[in-house]
Amino acid sequence: MDSTTEPIIDQITNPDTWAAWLNRFQEWLQSDLFVFDTLICLGIILAAATIAWPLATSLQKQFQILIERQSRFSIVDRLWQSARDISFPGIWLLLLWASVLVTKSWGITNTSLVITTSLLAAWVIIESATILVSSHFWSRTIAISAWLIAALNILGILEPTIVFLDGVSFSLGQATISVLTIIQALVTLGILLWLSAVAGQITESKLKSARNLSPSIQVLTIKFMRISLSAIAFIMALAIVGVDLTAFAVVGGAVGVGIGFGLQKIFANLISGFILLMDKSIKPGDVIVVADYYGRVDALTARYVSVTTRDGVEHLIPNEELIINRVENWSHSQNLLRLRQVVGVHYKADVHNAIALCKEAAAEIPRILDDPAPNCLMKEFGDSSVNLELRYWINDPMNGRANVTSDLLLRIWDKFHEHNIEIPYPQRDLHLRSSDIGELPRGS
Repeated sequence: MDSTTEPIIDQITNPDTWAAWLNRFQEWLQSDLFVFDTLICLGIILAAATIAWPLATSLQKQFQILIERQSRFSIVDRLWQSARDISFPGIWLLLLWASVLVTKSWGITNTSLVITTSLLAAWVIIESATILVSSHFWSRTIAISAWLIAALNILGILEPTIVFLDGVSFSLGQATISVLTIIQALVTLGILLWLSAVAGQITESKLKSARNLSPSIQVLTIKFMRISLSAIAFIMALAIVGVDLTAFAVVGGAVGVGIGFGLQKIFANLISGFILLMDKSIKPGDVIVVADYYGRVDALTARYVSVTTRDGVEHLIPNEELIINRVENWSHSQNLLRLRQVVGVHYKADVHNAIALCKEAAAEIPRILDDPAPNCLMKEFGDSSVNLELRYWINDPMNGRANVTSDLLLRIWDKFHEHNIEIPYPQRDLHLRSSDIGELPRGS
């Protein structure tokens, strides 16, 4: 244990120290609190709070009306919200300021009243300053932290508190880390992360407006930028507070081993995601077929690709599967897709007319392209029918295949019925040989 921490820890664990602190507290109560002037000031503080509460409640209702009216403008909305939040401490502060002037003119010792007024003034000022922070969580965190520092300074115990926090420490390798160092690191890290987030938002908006960058490159750049800014902020926070980064070498090595074994699949998917974004083989909006999944790519994340099927089911396919497996991308370089449909007609039917009718039916379907034009070929002589194959093109595979195929078959059905083109049933011929019948036993 570090030598600088032993006196403080010994004082905390020593019963005599607690007894001395208790005696000092009792002396303070008798000499400073339970006196006539102090009791008058405490009564004034409570009375001012009692008067300020109903006035602030009425004022908050008016600010709420203004918030609802100005909800279209975020900065104005936050302004009225800040005014609503500080209405009670603000009115209380005004009453206490007036009380300080009155008690001073009467010659009353008003130390407790002045301290309370200073604390309220610090809270109002800090609360008003956090209007520029849009996040409610961060604005609360900043306001409370700043007020605690101001309160310690007003009470005159900021320096002893800093010394105490700096004295409580522990060793990490060759470095000594105190509680004060951890607090400074967290504050610095929070500020740097906020600055990196602001810089990231500005850069992201610029990247999204760049027309010469594809969506995949934009997503890749934004993700890499956010990770890099966060890592830089973390390293800078440690360096600013004076932490020797070599102390984390052992921890970093252990983490590296853990990543190599326990997180192998996760990092494989992460690297695969970067590869997919870099080579632009798959991007949001593509229609792909991988294994048994067919659908539209909705999003590419660090770990998986979101593919939504025509049934509305969203499949989260790990990035690694798209790298190692065969993938059909119907819209990789262009959206043209040729479909095939087999149609069987009777052997006695006019095959030339049936081919012409199939082409006419395809031409009447809006989603089937005229260029390249549909084509119908005679494919084979089947067991029960003459099989034709109709080939046609669409340029919107993301809208599905089954629906356009259904419309096409219905048109062919109608045209065949109009022109007496028969679609035969499957047929089988049964041949009986007389020699086999003659050999049957009598009476059978």
